[in-house]
Amino acid sequence: MKKFMLFIGGMVALLILLSMLGPIILLGASIWLLYVIFKQFIKSDSTVGKIGWVIAGLVVISIGLSNIYAVIGVAAAFALYLIIKSWKSGKHDAHEQVVVEDDPFKNFERQWAELNN
Repeated sequence: MKKFMLFIGGMVALLILLSMLGPIILLGASIWLLYVIFKQFIKSDSTVGKIGWVIAGLVVISIGLSNIYAVIGVAAAFALYLIIKSWKSGKHDAHEQVVVEDDPFKNFERQWAELNN
């Protein structure tokens, strides 16, 4: 049952991630462009240049804010990572425990094997 729930959760997270892929790319590009614009703003010596970089920065910030819901896609990617990690580490289910039988002959054979080793 645990594997089934992990599978369903993984499929939901994957669908959310795929639907948010475009906004995630645009958000990443806008963050990178803001970094480049900030570096150019710092390098600029003229007032007109600084005003131009501020206007470009405001345009890129508006693009970034319009794609801020892409954070949901990033959260879905993180959830998918955790689900895959849990899937790979959960080799034994809780119901698959080793059962020690109370048969005296099997216990005797097991104990005899332990004594011989």
